[in-house]
Amino acid sequence: MALNTRETFIAVRKNGDGNLVAFKMSSGRVLDYQQALQEVKAGAIAGVNVFKGRDGEMYIRGDADGDPSNNLDNLPSFE
Repeated sequence: MALNTRETFIAVRKNGDGNLVAFKMSSGRVLDYQQALQEVKAGAIAGVNVFKGRDGEMYIRGDADGDPSNNLDNLPSFE
């Protein structure tokens, strides 16, 4: 039986415009957006995926599971 060792986002930091700029991980690590994007692309973080926006940039979003409480915007904030 394999253990799921992938981390999850437990909190977020937003800038003055309300954009996500950093993530607190279940392990306690803090990643800036670009670090988190690379780890999501590598499959190291559970419950999220990467998509290409209309502007051509890559963004992180939560997996669609019908539960709004775990949307990234609804995670607690941290300093």
